Amino acid sequence: MVNTQFGAGTYESGAALAPSRWLVLLLGILAVVFGVLFFIYPIPTLELLVTFLGLYWLFNGIVALIGLFTDNTGRGWKLLVGILGILAGALVLAYPLYSAILIPTVFALIIGVEGLIIGAVYMIQGFSGAGWGTGILGILSIIFGLVLIANPLVAALGLVLLLAGLAIVGGIAAIVISFRLPG
Repeated sequence: MVNTQFGAGTYESGAALAPSRWLVLLLGILAVVFGVLFFIYPIPTLELLVTFLGLYWLFNGIVALIGLFTDNTGRGWKLLVGILGILAGALVLAYPLYSAILIPTVFALIIGVEGLIIGAVYMIQGFSGAGWGTGILGILSIIFGLVLIANPLVAALGLVLLLAGLAIVGGIAAIVISFRLPG
């Protein structure tokens, strides 16, 4: 049954929810511009990304503390998350340049150690009969982990360059799609 008062169930009702051609085109152009800027200015971009992370941690901590008053379950965890979130967010916002170096470096080290562990597991599986492919993936994972542990700052800069490349590719795809949209 079609609701004629609000247009529910008609083709026209869904057309209002579809993104317009110009909006997709604008988003694609913005993504390409920001991707190029990320390639040109990687360190300020990394600082900006870390600042957004600091804002997220700060607001997440505040919301967790507010949640203490509305929901009584998990009070200890909410208190811990709230306090740590506010402290981490405040530190990142107070020292954005140091945080832009420290946070990605810590992430690179964690991912590097994880790569070593996963690589060891894959190598054991490969030698236990899972096949040479699994063993080769284990060796590659160990090499990747060692590279990240040896050069965590380079890995952090690589993250920004990867995001820049993804923004450019995604922006170009959005521009192409915008010309294929109706309207």
